[in-house]
Amino acid sequence: MSAVPPLTTAPAGDGAAASPPPFLLTPRQGEGARALLSYVAGLPLDSADARLLAVVVGIRAARTGAGNLTGTDLRSLRLEDPEGALAELTAAGWGVPGELVGGEPDVPRAVVVPEMAPGPGHVLPLGKDARSRVSGWSMRTRLAKPVRKGASAVRLAALFLAAHCSDELVGQAPAELPAVCYGAVPVLLEKGFLAEVSGQTYRLGASVRQLAGRFRTPEQLAAIAREEEERRAARQAAAAAEPTPESWAAWKSGVSPALLRHTEAVEGCGLCRLPFARVAPAFMSGPSPLPAPRAALDAYETWRAAHPDCGREAALFTVGFRAEHGHGPSYSQLCKGLRWKKLGRELRGVIVHTLIAEGWLTSTPPVPWTLRPGKTAHAQGISLPGQAVRAVR
Repeated sequence: MSAVPPLTTAPAGDGAAASPPPFLLTPRQGEGARALLSYVAGLPLDSADARLLAVVVGIRAARTGAGNLTGTDLRSLRLEDPEGALAELTAAGWGVPGELVGGEPDVPRAVVVPEMAPGPGHVLPLGKDARSRVSGWSMRTRLAKPVRKGASAVRLAALFLAAHCSDELVGQAPAELPAVCYGAVPVLLEKGFLAEVSGQTYRLGASVRQLAGRFRTPEQLAAIAREEEERRAARQAAAAAEPTPESWAAWKSGVSPALLRHTEAVEGCGLCRLPFARVAPAFMSGPSPLPAPRAALDAYETWRAAHPDCGREAALFTVGFRAEHGHGPSYSQLCKGLRWKKLGRELRGVIVHTLIAEGWLTSTPPVPWTLRPGKTAHAQGISLPGQAVRAVR
């Protein structure tokens, strides 16, 4: 029998959204959110008010050891006993300024969290971007429609349970879930924040799926590590087999006339001016057979939500590029030409492969620089001159 009480066993009606919003956190940022909550769970605090306030202040203090809070901020949290919550934090060793209650409501006051002071022993070492994203996630979760009017225990439970959900919206109640949160679970079910619960397992409601902390099991983390090791080995093998001018000439002498014409079009393109070290390996070695890492797949979902018309844009770009260059763009040239900025090589691969799968683009694998409009683009009237002629025939 479990040492902690079961959450409940009641289901709640919950329809799936047709176009779900992207997750607010990456898996790595989800780890940061859980680290914050784990730290708060370990503090010597009694009330849900104090723990909820500790979450708010803790993430603000994560970088410098002090988190600013105003009287207005404190009131907006709608704590049942704000003075009592501040007293609990003071008793836990935090430096809480007395002016937060009764002082100027809009003047920021620094709440000092000694364990988050910069240096060795920092309990929440988050980078600037990660801290900002976790802070935003925390606020969005507390203000989610199903829980925004709920008691402190309801909002605290929402934070813990959302943070421990996987990409499939399934979670297992953590052992450190504060006891005050168990009584809030029926409210989360009733309001649709949770879709269903059975024992210690639960499923997040589809309407708040974007709040999932993207929890990964040790087995999943081990699989990711193995994938990365395979990719590292593949990169090393590719580097060891770098072509020479002699091997490049020998390779070209054995290909078909059509492939040779394409190869020389790329190699001699006066607009691209590509170096030998880029052209020869691309033709002779081909793309990596390894699947895209999970981090790239995770990043793609967020990127695609911000670029809903990327398929049409990409197809049109390949038409113009081929007219100027005499060959198709590389993945990098496509993304840079469309000003899709800050994309790593692996994320670019996911983007282009998805557009190919959707029919916006097509190519002639494993031959590089062959991107062109695909069947979906043809249906929208986007095609190369030769493709248009064949379509008419």
